[in-house]
Amino acid sequence: MIIHIFEKKKDFMQMNIRNQHIILGALFLTLTAGTPHNGDGGTNHSTGFTEDYRIHALSIPTDLTLGGESIPLNDPEVYERLDRELLVNTYWQSNTLLMIKRAHRWVPKFEAIFEAEGVPSDLVYLGLIESGYQNVVSPAGAAGYWQFLESTGKEYGLIIDNEVDERYHPEKAALAAAKYLKDAKEEFGSWTLAAASYNMGKAGVSRQLERQGVDDYYDLLLNSETARYVFRIVAVKEIVSNPAKYGFLLDEEDYYPQIQTTTVEIDSAIASFPEFATDLGINYKTLKYHNPWLREAYLKNKNKRTYLIEVPVDKSFISEEE
Repeated sequence: MIIHIFEKKKDFMQMNIRNQHIILGALFLTLTAGTPHNGDGGTNHSTGFTEDYRIHALSIPTDLTLGGESIPLNDPEVYERLDRELLVNTYWQSNTLLMIKRAHRWVPKFEAIFEAEGVPSDLVYLGLIESGYQNVVSPAGAAGYWQFLESTGKEYGLIIDNEVDERYHPEKAALAAAKYLKDAKEEFGSWTLAAASYNMGKAGVSRQLERQGVDDYYDLLLNSETARYVFRIVAVKEIVSNPAKYGFLLDEEDYYPQIQTTTVEIDSAIASFPEFATDLGINYKTLKYHNPWLREAYLKNKNKRTYLIEVPVDKSFISEEE
């Protein structure tokens, strides 16, 4: 057919590349016009798609609680807000799968801390929706697994300076979060409002309760983020606690395991953490992985504080070259 269009082969070869592509593209469309788009085995593409790819609505459990407090699902607006968060987190598969894996490592540790402080253990999922259990920093400057602002972190006992920032210490920040929630519960009378205040602040919650003349989170008209906040905690708690029910199928080896560590006490200056790590039989990267709250490669420690450095018991993954 090319010979039919071009009398001589050299005519085609002398055309610029762009025009060659245009002619060949038009030729391909001509040859394939009318050809049905089939899937495997000749099955019509659209039929195969609807058979292989299905998105299901979710059944909302009727007995969901947060901090032992029931969620009034008989309220249509409340029902729809919870439905939204269950759907969003179920079908954001990659993010939720990572949260399930990380929760396996951290939830037991955080539950023990919360229970020791008299805070319901399911509120540990607040940290999971805040950060995905990662040491991230928000645009407002909130940092760590539990997303503390510097002022609030210091208020609840975290050391934050140029060399050490305990907002990045998962367990110490979890203890600070538990103390905050316990104080907020005493002020507002419910764990649900305490959780909401973690997002918008105690002053913000107090102001809205007074302005609207109610005393329950589910009766408040709030900004979009705080209105979703408690429902996100409940939805993530439900999915992570029952992954197979929501289509997340994991074998035991798929979860991120808890890593056994030992501690090394230091109460003096450290000139070089890379050298310090080498002396411990690990590398600097591993030291920082287990101690992200150490913000510099050294520690002047002018206040002569005592710190506990975590070191993995199993060092088999450290190469001899390092």
